[in-house]
Amino acid sequence: MKKVMLKKTLGLAITLASSQVFASGFALNEQSISGMGTGFAGRSSSAEDASTVYGNPAGMVRLDGQQITGGLAVIDATSNISQASGSSSGSNKGNMVPLTGVPFAFYTQKLNEQWAVGFGLYAPFGMVADYEKGFQGKAFGSKSEVKVITLQPTVSYAINDKVSIGFGPTINRVFGTLESDINLPNPSLASNNIKIKGDDTALGFNAGVLLQATDTTRVGLTYHSQVKYKLKGHTQVTKGANVPDVVLSSGRYDAALKIDTPESWDFSVTQDVNADWKLYAGATWTRWSRLKDITVKNEGVTYSDGVYAQALLSTIKEEQNWHDTWAYAVGTSYRLNKQWVLRTGLTVDQSPTNNTDRSPRIPTGERTIFSFGAGYNVAPNMTVDVAYAYLKEAPVKVDRTNALGQYYKAKYESSANGFGLGVTYRF
Repeated sequence: MKKVMLKKTLGLAITLASSQVFASGFALNEQSISGMGTGFAGRSSSAEDASTVYGNPAGMVRLDGQQITGGLAVIDATSNISQASGSSSGSNKGNMVPLTGVPFAFYTQKLNEQWAVGFGLYAPFGMVADYEKGFQGKAFGSKSEVKVITLQPTVSYAINDKVSIGFGPTINRVFGTLESDINLPNPSLASNNIKIKGDDTALGFNAGVLLQATDTTRVGLTYHSQVKYKLKGHTQVTKGANVPDVVLSSGRYDAALKIDTPESWDFSVTQDVNADWKLYAGATWTRWSRLKDITVKNEGVTYSDGVYAQALLSTIKEEQNWHDTWAYAVGTSYRLNKQWVLRTGLTVDQSPTNNTDRSPRIPTGERTIFSFGAGYNVAPNMTVDVAYAYLKEAPVKVDRTNALGQYYKAKYESSANGFGLGVTYRF
């Protein structure tokens, strides 16, 4: 019985996952609008503006003077649910991801020919998923939200005119909320609301190396470290109106769980074809296999909280068994004139989930992303970047059953539109 609750509510950590972000699992790519235009191909080798603090901190020393880059990406996702069936009745409207904004800001300053410093504020992970109140699969998750905010002071050093390195510790703050509605077996099938909230602060780091291999070729490698969180918060139980206290009582319990966001390696190449054309290519490996299971521990649960409370709430565990993923991207940019540069890119991103463990919270498949963008120099020291990306996800099926014999099956088809606006100011 100890697995029942998580098979219905999944636990706080899984609220980090969604099929409607532009990177695998629950990672976010939206830290650069210029990079968004090329599908983030060349992210670790371009060093075109201050967003290189995240893309590759070694690139800061390539930027002249001081630069500020800031912007916002907006994600508009659509999910269609079909072929749905379950042990309980309900609706399957889909479109559970509201319009979502992802802001960022970066600053760099070149101190001399060898040293540069910088700072970044951005969101590396996050999502929102909010099903309708009468969702048929609500026993397996009805609402999830997470926000991860990162601060990154950074330093870059040029070893010589060919090689530079960069490093930045990251201070990461995570907030998570989960809601689900479960039905207990005899003597009552009333809906009982379970809400789990938690937060934590943890440290990590980003590091990179940038090589000017030839006069026209740059090669970059960036490492984003694993971050270990121990989220602390509470589990709030609100029992159905006709559920006797002897079965389940309303209550609030201290909750904790451990979750690691994965490390990743980003390798890319930027090739100057001529004065106007550039080609980009990149590959990113992410160690999602760290997410093997989720365990939530609640304190202070007793049998006086109901006959189901001890078994359902004390320790909650579910297998996830995610696997490592690769993402591949190619892109190009063309300088039309002194004011305009045009960009485009294509990305293929693997899904970390598997057919056995996939749930309504993470109905994610392999993604293909088409990107377009442009940069406009409104002044000699100011550039405005815009980008559009269309994500199409391979159809996937969810087939889940819990220990009470409740089940939910459905086919998910998802897509998303991403819009980005960024500004870089140089002084």
